[in-house]
Amino acid sequence: MDQIILHPVKKIGGEILIPGSKSISNRALLLAAVSKGNTSLNNILKSEDTDVMIRALRQLGISITRKEDLPACEVSGIGGKFKVPVDRKFNLGNAGTAIRPLTAMLALLPGEFEIDGDQYMRERPIKHLIEALITLGAKVRYLSKIGCPPFKILGGNTNGGIVSVQGSVSSQYLTSLLMALPLATADSVIKVQGDLVSKPYIDITLNLIKKFGGEIENDNYRTFFVKGNQNFVSPGNHLIEGDASSASYFFGAAAIKNGKVRVNGLGENSVQGDYKFLDVIESMGAKVYRSDTWTEVTGNSLRGVDVDLNHIPDAAMTIATMALFAKGSTKIRNVYNWRVKETDRMHAMKEGLSKLGAKVTTTRDSIQIDPPEKLANAEIETYGDHRVAMSFSLAALGSATIKIKDPDCTRKTFPDYFKSFAAISEF
Repeated sequence: MDQIILHPVKKIGGEILIPGSKSISNRALLLAAVSKGNTSLNNILKSEDTDVMIRALRQLGISITRKEDLPACEVSGIGGKFKVPVDRKFNLGNAGTAIRPLTAMLALLPGEFEIDGDQYMRERPIKHLIEALITLGAKVRYLSKIGCPPFKILGGNTNGGIVSVQGSVSSQYLTSLLMALPLATADSVIKVQGDLVSKPYIDITLNLIKKFGGEIENDNYRTFFVKGNQNFVSPGNHLIEGDASSASYFFGAAAIKNGKVRVNGLGENSVQGDYKFLDVIESMGAKVYRSDTWTEVTGNSLRGVDVDLNHIPDAAMTIATMALFAKGSTKIRNVYNWRVKETDRMHAMKEGLSKLGAKVTTTRDSIQIDPPEKLANAEIETYGDHRVAMSFSLAALGSATIKIKDPDCTRKTFPDYFKSFAAISEF
């Protein structure tokens, strides 16, 4: 579909079950593959990113059975490092949660592997992870742009040790080392350079590693101590909670339109950092009700906020669109890594919000939005980024008609997003 036209939404309300978390799904798939025993992953996300991970794991010899009628799959773990595959060329699309940890895992194996992605992935940096793996013994040759895929990695000499990794650009570099190094032959010490962004995603990683029987010691997110020769063990069954980032659009819609939306399968004990999005919209004026198994938001008049959202960069995009409907200015700070995601999200958000009539000011790591008196009709360029498309769907809660280009990019994490959005909307 080239574009979707969203006419002004008159009313918002209802209940919805959110697909499983992308971050948890791909981490769980990878850990299940290298664990001893079979793992049933329930409420696993069905999307392009998880398809990419499953395809790569099958290429590595892992048996994965998907249940077509249910969001579930069975993974037969091999209880250790992967075997060297016949096909050593991996194309991992635009899935950062696949390409980065798989690169670290492949560095443990003898042989040379070629790793590539789509046109967007070829612009996404992986240099800091590669530098860490080179320190640990891997050899890497870039095939095009230095610091980005495609590249070839010669593994087999990555046996643990002391390594530093940059933490200020993406937490996925650290996550990749944390998942791979327990399988190395020697112990490792990982030192984080710079301020670690998106700490809640590291908590997701550590919680899952523990769930699969791994042990990692953590000194205030600055130093991580990883024993080598660990054995991951399947927990048997693992339920993947609803994606808090995806839930943010429905919570945001309720807050904007004075509606009431309940999201099932996502409760107050969520391990996802983006659940803290709810704290931000409460400060903007929304009313939030939390339980163990669901969360509900009721709308109210919104006011602008000045917030540091380094810990929830994905959900911060939802706040940026909500700012269109708030009284006063909204400033979102410390989100530099918007610039190195699936696209340059700082540029994409500034462009879209400006088209809608807002006055937008950006710096290297912040954005300030002064809402217009009335939204303008606009055509939004998504740049193939699922979160840009979903964030700007909320602009339809005003009086403007919104055209969103390439809405199918939501297949990355939420293939049925626009159907789900329509299900709680009255046009």
